[in-house]
This record gives sequence, C-alpha cells and structure tokens, in this order.
Amino acid sequence: MTIEVDLKEIKNLLSELNKKLDVLLEEKDTETYAIMALAEKSLQDFLEKEPDIYTVKDIKAKVNCT
Repeated sequence: MTIEVDLKEIKNLLSELNKKLDVLLEEKDTETYAIMALAEKSLQDFLEKEPDIYTVKDIKAKVNCT
C-alpha cells in the first residue's frame, strides 16, 4: 500500500511541476516576443535611413542559382 501512495504522490508532484513549467515557458515566449517587437520598433527609423545592401536583382540572382 505504501508504494501505491508514494506513486500517487509522485504523480501529483510531477503534475504540479509540469504546470509550473508550462507557465514559465509561456512567460518566456511572451517576454521574447515583447523584446523582439520593441527592438523592431526602435530600429525601424535607423534601418529606414540605411541604404539597402542588396538589390532585388541581387536577390533574384541568388535564388535562381540554388
């Protein structure tokens, strides 16, 4: 009977741990998305002022070569 009780307790602890991991992973994804959005917004003005390194013609040539 002790083994069954221990197994049930282990299952409960694993279930709680999985829930906590899901919350942490969800928060991480949200934080990562927020940082990416902020970086994109803050770099937008800078990147608009910079000249393009490649032209559309360069990109088409590269795509056709592969």
